[in-house]
Amino acid sequence: MEVNSIGQTKAHRFILGSILLILVDLFWVSSSELTKFIDMKETFQKPFFCTYVKNSMFTLYLLGFLFWPPWRETYSRPPVTYTYLEEETDEEIYSPELNRSLSNPVFVPIKTSDRDVRDYNSGTESDDSSVKSVRFSKLAEVRQMSESEAAEALLARLSYQASLRAGELAQRAAAKFTILKVASIAFLFCLLWFMGHYFFQLALTKTEIGMVNVLSSTSSLFTLFLASIFPSGAVDRMSLSKLFAVVLNIVGIAIISYTNMTLRSEITLGSILALFSALLHASCLVYLRKKVNNEEKMDIPLFFGFIGFFSLILLWPLFFFLHFSGLEKFELPSKEQTLFLLLNGLMGTVISEVVWLWGCFYTSSLIAIMSISLTIPMTTVADILLKKTQYSNLFMTGTIPAVSSFFIIIFFSHYENWDPVLNVLRCVYISVCRRTRFIRFRFSEMPSEQTESLIGINSNEHEA
Repeated sequence: MEVNSIGQTKAHRFILGSILLILVDLFWVSSSELTKFIDMKETFQKPFFCTYVKNSMFTLYLLGFLFWPPWRETYSRPPVTYTYLEEETDEEIYSPELNRSLSNPVFVPIKTSDRDVRDYNSGTESDDSSVKSVRFSKLAEVRQMSESEAAEALLARLSYQASLRAGELAQRAAAKFTILKVASIAFLFCLLWFMGHYFFQLALTKTEIGMVNVLSSTSSLFTLFLASIFPSGAVDRMSLSKLFAVVLNIVGIAIISYTNMTLRSEITLGSILALFSALLHASCLVYLRKKVNNEEKMDIPLFFGFIGFFSLILLWPLFFFLHFSGLEKFELPSKEQTLFLLLNGLMGTVISEVVWLWGCFYTSSLIAIMSISLTIPMTTVADILLKKTQYSNLFMTGTIPAVSSFFIIIFFSHYENWDPVLNVLRCVYISVCRRTRFIRFRFSEMPSEQTESLIGINSNEHEA
């Protein structure tokens, strides 16, 4: 069974990632339910302002450099390198040049008690009066080794098994991205991430929420194709079984949203924005998994901290463009709206998005995208239990494929070499096509073609 670098099996990673994604969905549902209980006089329909505030709140993670010492130690000192040295002679080992790695000597007084001195003198006394007593210096010479060389010296004294583990840890630390690398990845991701969330919020103001949910669910379809074109691993391999699960998920969301939709023949601006938002969400997630194929290479909170920092300092000029163009008039929210915006940003964005991305690294980008659709059935269950809301049978029927498709895609992603839908279609094709005359002729000719030998082995053997 495949085992990753931290000793977890692939199945354990999928289980842990799935649990994280489900917990994030519960967190999002709790955040949305909180908005319904907060008494607001009027809704604050400012998509850009809300998206800007929520994404800028990711900057809170950069405070980790002030309150989290491991970050400062990791990114302030060079990583310890661990290499196997060649065998050296005694002259090279005891070369005077090695003394340059030590600091200048410092003489420190030795603290000894009178009892230790008496015990030592009593043990060294002799009946021969000619023997003189020995006096030791009360100062100790101390030389300090540099921090990097001290770490290497410590590694050199380890046992063989411990040295192997230390070498693995050193290689893992060397593969970790630097601050500049994390910032460069976060810069492009920030633009895609922000536009995806902004277009989704803008689509909610332009068209009905049912249509937005259906079109947003197509992000799983975009993710499936983009991940197969730009794979980050074997888990992103394209298969008909995954396509079946994605289509099943979209059908379930469509059935759920059908009761709240008024079908129109024209294509509205909100529909285009929702579809474009789905494409951006899929693109930014596939881009991140392509750049970072392992969560150990990058600190995810630090990554989101840079996303908040870039959103805060780069996107504020758009307020002037939107205000003077009339697309979105700048207006400050009231106290109640500000409280709601900060609570929703802290719960539904700052905390949940980090855990959601962790679940994405433990599973795959497709599973993480499809987990978002679970918020609709979870909200339905919350409304039934808490508010005693009655839903139609068609609405409840749509939750079955929406929920089951999430677990189906987990199963197919875990066994990436197994494609049962393709196997069924192949069996159906062969059983149907064998009945035709053309296929019957081909199958009848195939055994004779396969048994025909290019070299007359049997005849040569008899002749020999």
